[in-house]
Amino acid sequence: MVFAAAVTDQFKQDILSGLHQTGDTYKIALYLQSGATDKNKSIVTYNTTGELATAGGYTQGGITIGTYTVGLSTDTAYVDFNTDPSWGSASFTADCAIIYNSSRSNHVLVVLSFGSTTATAGTFTVQLPAPGASATITIA
Repeated sequence: MVFAAAVTDQFKQDILSGLHQTGDTYKIALYLQSGATDKNKSIVTYNTTGELATAGGYTQGGITIGTYTVGLSTDTAYVDFNTDPSWGSASFTADCAIIYNSSRSNHVLVVLSFGSTTATAGTFTVQLPAPGASATITIA
């Protein structure tokens, strides 16, 4: 299966089993779509296939994005990570990312798409959606 942005099947199962906790360590890793053929809803754990190399201000494994809080907007529950991840002095290109829980066997929560190849010279920031119903991902 090719790259596709999604909430992973593993995360859906993990939520029902209560695996992920607010105090766990969550990370975000960056990838190039051309090498990230396993980055889709079927991915189970973080891996380096297609991940950016350690260079240009990026280190494989990504960076910690902290913990999250949960909330409810009308009938929609959401997760809000406490910070938008960024890499200072970045000189790299990325197409997609995964968020994974390094405290829980590196289980992947979501695959994110940047919509196109994103190149940077300076600070590279992944702007996560603001909390609330307008920033939902449908789990189907």
